[in-house]
Amino acid sequence: MSNWFTQVAAVTAFSLRTIAQRRGAVLATAVGVAGVAMVFVGVLSIAAGFRGTMRSSGAPDVAIILRSGADGEMTSVFDRTETQLIADAPGLARTGGTPQASAELFVIINLPSKTTGSDANVPLRGVGPAAFTVRDNVKLVAGRRFEPGRNEVIVGVGASRSSAGLEVGRKLRLGTNEWDIVGLFTAGGGSAESELWTDATVLQNAYQRGSSFQSVLARLASPETFQIFKDALTANPQLKVKVQRQTEFYEAQSGALTGFIEGIGFFIAAMMALGALFGALNTMYTAVATRVREIATLRALGFGAGPVVISVLVESLLVSIAGGAVGAAAAYVAFDGFTASTLNWQSFSQVAFAFRVTPALLLQAIFLSSFIGLLGGLFPALRAAKVPIAAALRET
Repeated sequence: MSNWFTQVAAVTAFSLRTIAQRRGAVLATAVGVAGVAMVFVGVLSIAAGFRGTMRSSGAPDVAIILRSGADGEMTSVFDRTETQLIADAPGLARTGGTPQASAELFVIINLPSKTTGSDANVPLRGVGPAAFTVRDNVKLVAGRRFEPGRNEVIVGVGASRSSAGLEVGRKLRLGTNEWDIVGLFTAGGGSAESELWTDATVLQNAYQRGSSFQSVLARLASPETFQIFKDALTANPQLKVKVQRQTEFYEAQSGALTGFIEGIGFFIAAMMALGALFGALNTMYTAVATRVREIATLRALGFGAGPVVISVLVESLLVSIAGGAVGAAAAYVAFDGFTASTLNWQSFSQVAFAFRVTPALLLQAIFLSSFIGLLGGLFPALRAAKVPIAAALRET
């Protein structure tokens, strides 16, 4: 057994020393695999970034309540009496006897995009007094909070980056109404950073929504009281509601878009991988063809077919892994943290997010590169092992 490993090491070392003589073909293969890895990581980092933004929007001890049958806030509606019944349900956190529940209104406004110049849909959310305690990750980074009853808004940092005219101190005209921008806030990287917030009552009057709301966001006394809270609401004959944890709600919101992006990413990577595979096959067949006498000589000296096969596979694998590592590293430098915005298909509004090149994506890129290398080296390796020794030694 030790002799077999010695043969593998000797043949592999000999194979790797000849790479310089074939550097053109080897480099072309490595570059091809690097391109596959870079595109694969780059495209999937979009999905990872969007999913991460939506996941960071939720908390396990926060519930969102929509009208039964609604698939998002845009298709849900409550009146003031219903929101009060929701706030009075057991299981909610309370501060000084006041339930931590924010009845909210969600409208879409058009604002000019900083990147395209054309108008883009931006969410304007009317929130209740408890909004800042229910969403405890919301932090002001400039200015102040809006005052209830006044035409004032605060702007998420994502909306400020992607839309023009949202600086603190400026005025915002929406229809016949003028609003003062009084603050800038973050929300832990969540989707709320893509929104503008104002007082729900002011927004109702501005958009003639009467006393209607579209959702209620409620902080639970603990994550364990979710079922108590849900059961109390669904058992109330005065209410027709759908109760979800906020984390589950945003996970569902991100599912369609991330699935679409991942599908495109895998398709593009598969097409490019096919090209890289042919490149690897060509490189390794060339390597075997140029070394046919050397391989035959080794075989004549007593080296087995197994070490020859392993040496070709190792060379192909190392070239592909090197290319994949370079491509993955380039994708990390180029894409990680890159900010963009896209359309949330559930609300038809822009969501700002940052691309995320995760360790899992980098490992997947290396695994994909390894697969290309192994498959690209397999058939040339088998050919090398089957070279007739006598005929090969006679070649010039």
